[in-house]
Amino acid sequence: MKIVKPQNAARLPTEPQLMNEYSVSRNTVRLATGLLVNEGLVESVPGRSGGMVVRAALMLTYHASRAEMEPGFWPESDAWFGEVQAQGYEPSQRFEMRIAELPAELAERLGVEADSPAGLRRCIRLVNGKPSSLQDTWYPMDLCEQVPELLSPRDVPQGTTRLLADRGFPQPAVEDDLVAMMPTPEHVQLLGLAVGTPVLAFTRTGFSPDRPVRVSVTIFAGHLNRVVYTLGDPAVIARHREER
Repeated sequence: MKIVKPQNAARLPTEPQLMNEYSVSRNTVRLATGLLVNEGLVESVPGRSGGMVVRAALMLTYHASRAEMEPGFWPESDAWFGEVQAQGYEPSQRFEMRIAELPAELAERLGVEADSPAGLRRCIRLVNGKPSSLQDTWYPMDLCEQVPELLSPRDVPQGTTRLLADRGFPQPAVEDDLVAMMPTPEHVQLLGLAVGTPVLAFTRTGFSPDRPVRVSVTIFAGHLNRVVYTLGDPAVIARHREER
């Protein structure tokens, strides 16, 4: 049985309606709707007013090659807010800060011992009121002692990248690592992911001239985001698009 995704409706017909329309059994309907759930096209909403609801096709583009970098050198949150607004969506975020033990992989990237304490700044980023991505940025504790604002429970107004540069820790180089994966239970909870929805783990390590100073791990909901890079002179690309 083939169920066509509704174009002008927010929810699928009920099981009895689908059974009657396609002359199939309840089990067949449930198998078909289960496939749609696994593909991230619909989600099950509990309650009397719920049911199988078509998920909004909202795709956000994240320009990784210009985020946090020159020209502009915007605060990270301002740059993300600007990106979202430019694409016609409404951005918001929830922020928290805590001290946590560094996982072994991230500790290796920062050149410190595994399980050593670090400042963890977390942003849950929402687009049109729904979670879209989760960003955890880790700072070695010795760096936090030199730049105590990193341990502030509030967002840093100028952004931590500019803050570190002002304190003698510019980041002239970053290394990015992207991995497609299935979400952890924490990712599912924080991003409200449906069954079968993959994520893209985007890890950026920032280097000062003397040492790595932070690792940012952004978990993008796979059905809501795409990551774009441009290499070389972006003015060449912009000129070509203007000529078209």
